[in-house]
Amino acid sequence: MALGPKLIEKLNKLYTPDSRLDQHYNGKDLTLITNEKGEAVTLFIGKRLENGAISGERYVRKIVRDSKTGKVLRSHWDLKGKVTRSN
Repeated sequence: MALGPKLIEKLNKLYTPDSRLDQHYNGKDLTLITNEKGEAVTLFIGKRLENGAISGERYVRKIVRDSKTGKVLRSHWDLKGKVTRSN
């Protein structure tokens, strides 16, 4: 599954730092893992199983920052493959 522009927009929001968030989007279950700045850096997307695990795909975000200001210069999501995520 390719990440569409609306999902990317949702992933670019800031969330609670160092947390895990379970959400729904467009009929899919999502689990987001955030970094110390509250940026989503890991995404599990697919169908949530009864035990809370996600069966689907895992994406990891690569963020490139300006070394002086810390401002995000660019970022992209890499598909890492099929997974079953357990709690």
